[in-house]
Amino acid sequence: MMGGMSFKTWGLTPRPNLFVLVLIELLRPDFLETAWGKLSNGGFRKLLTSGAYFPDCRHLASTFPSTTLATLATGAWPAEHGIVADSWWDRRWRQTVKASAEEMLATTVASQIAAEAGTRVYVVAPDMARAGLVAPHPAARLFWQDREGRFDTLGTAPDWLGPFNTERPIEALHGAGWLAAGAPAGSPPLRELTWDAARPQVFDELYQSSPFAAAAQFDFLRELAANERLGQSGSFDFVCLVVSAPARLGFETGAFSPLIEQMTLQLDLQMESLLTQLRRTLGDKGFDLALAGCHGAPPAPSPSARPRMAVAGESVAQAVESALHDRNLGHVEKYLYPFLYLDGGTARDLEPMWQTAAAAALEHPAVAGYYTAGGACSSRDEWERRFRNSFHPRRCGDVMLSYRPEYVEDYGQGRGISYGSLYNYDTGVPLCFYGPRFRSGSFESPVEAVDLAPTLARACGVAPPSSSTGRVLAEALAE
Repeated sequence: MMGGMSFKTWGLTPRPNLFVLVLIELLRPDFLETAWGKLSNGGFRKLLTSGAYFPDCRHLASTFPSTTLATLATGAWPAEHGIVADSWWDRRWRQTVKASAEEMLATTVASQIAAEAGTRVYVVAPDMARAGLVAPHPAARLFWQDREGRFDTLGTAPDWLGPFNTERPIEALHGAGWLAAGAPAGSPPLRELTWDAARPQVFDELYQSSPFAAAAQFDFLRELAANERLGQSGSFDFVCLVVSAPARLGFETGAFSPLIEQMTLQLDLQMESLLTQLRRTLGDKGFDLALAGCHGAPPAPSPSARPRMAVAGESVAQAVESALHDRNLGHVEKYLYPFLYLDGGTARDLEPMWQTAAAAALEHPAVAGYYTAGGACSSRDEWERRFRNSFHPRRCGDVMLSYRPEYVEDYGQGRGISYGSLYNYDTGVPLCFYGPRFRSGSFESPVEAVDLAPTLARACGVAPPSSSTGRVLAEALAE
């Protein structure tokens, strides 16, 4: 019994002592469909054919990596949990604030579980900030990789952590090449992790966006499961793995690079290895697992279209500043895509300033829509809801903008894409539940990203997170 309720009362099947949650940044349903013929039998294919699969899960809000991770963890939209982007402008301190556990305004399902007696909660993530977004609770044990590729944790490290790091030095990957999935040894690499002592950041970027980084996390999870005897200690164990390597790669290449397909295939092999270990240790009915994509990605603009489709934010801010100046309505304090922060001086009625700024931004050739702090929106349909779900009044400034489809931020590098849009290519993700608590089937009706947390809470026997607005996906539960 957890949270004062028994599973017999709910009519659910007995709960295994281990629940594994795998969250993959940048995983679209069409990635799995395109690669279907190349997938192993025991990885993604096993989950999707033997579990409860929802191919049309929608993140109906802005889709920055930190934002989507927080939404999946809390069952709430950014308007409630407050992680409106990877970073935003803090007007009080006049500085940029990064997403972190300290900035969360809602509880998470992992925290709900950690607060219960007789439970253990673990998170494995690429950095401490992401781990904290999943489980901002002192009873949760967080692990993450540092800049040298070693795994770290707060407090006293377990005895096995030091040997694990020692046996897998990241220096061994200097100059390593990652091969196509299934390619024999000696095949030409798809990409090399070049090392230059004068520019170590180049290797770091290549590593973080490679299957080697993802493999290290899966290796760590398998080591954690073995050494902590997950699912075997008599407690209820919940572990979450956050995989960011695909998003790092997609940031550089866009959605349709051949490297993205190869990343998907490499993740499939890692998932197969994880499932094999769990079944060998706990049996087929000894664990439950959920898989979710955090967000998608747009295609990279072609070289000929990039001058038009890569947006210089300064040009947007200047257009708005000019319109406000002409009407003596204030000025732009900060533009941090997609949020305009305006300074209206001593004016009490800010609506004219908001409306003028929104109209001026809409005249920019890259801008397709807006939403203001007063609730004015350029659309009165599904898009208005996506704007509204994204908008937190203290963190989103005065006007939220949307660029045209497949337009991206310009970082001055002449390549790459940006995340955060409201468009379907970013909002559509796969969602799957696997194990004895869930039934097998493909459910084509659309569901929402906020439905994950309350469904996990129901399956794990705890109350839903504080601000969750999603529904329990009862059709996925085995009675």
